[in-house]
Amino acid sequence: MNESVYNRIAMLRAERGISRRQLADALGVHYQTVGYLERGEYSPSLHLALRIAQHFEVPVEVLFSLAPFPRLGADHRPA
Repeated sequence: MNESVYNRIAMLRAERGISRRQLADALGVHYQTVGYLERGEYSPSLHLALRIAQHFEVPVEVLFSLAPFPRLGADHRPA
């Protein structure tokens, strides 16, 4: 059984111009924790996952998944 949790934290951070340290400060965690989360080396608690989703103002399902997210543009192939 695969126990990986996939996430889009780095993508949303970059999209909004937020550094790891800024996100960590907003969440009350160490900035290295954000890096561990982004790389999939650490799965967040439910509480932390919900706080991250709340920070980005998106549903938790937009940020986290048990299956890999499709690559952006994967459905749009050149004609």
